[in-house]
Amino acid sequence: MTEVDPSRIIDYHAHVYFDDVRTRALAVELREEIGARFPVALGRVHDRPVGPHTRPMFQVAFATDLFGRFVPWLSLNHKGLSVLIHPETGDDPIDHSEYALWLGEKLPVDIEYLRSLKT
Repeated sequence: MTEVDPSRIIDYHAHVYFDDVRTRALAVELREEIGARFPVALGRVHDRPVGPHTRPMFQVAFATDLFGRFVPWLSLNHKGLSVLIHPETGDDPIDHSEYALWLGEKLPVDIEYLRSLKT
């Protein structure tokens, strides 16, 4: 396998998933905590699956230099929710699969949807 230069990473996204009223409340609480603690861009809460994401979720976009502070905090404070963390390199299918990190349960992501956008 060819080595990939980490300088290709533009920034990172974290997707925090939920699936019912209880876990939605936890996700909203976590979203507020993240916004209060870190200089990130918070996406809106999606109450249904959107794009390649097969469950409701919200997105957090964060700079590469924040990775070392934000991801350790999130790994200890994700409230039992599933979280997909991936780099943005310009190749969405690979970013959401091969380069992805998971906290909690690994959930399905519709990579074929992302591939269809590249054509």
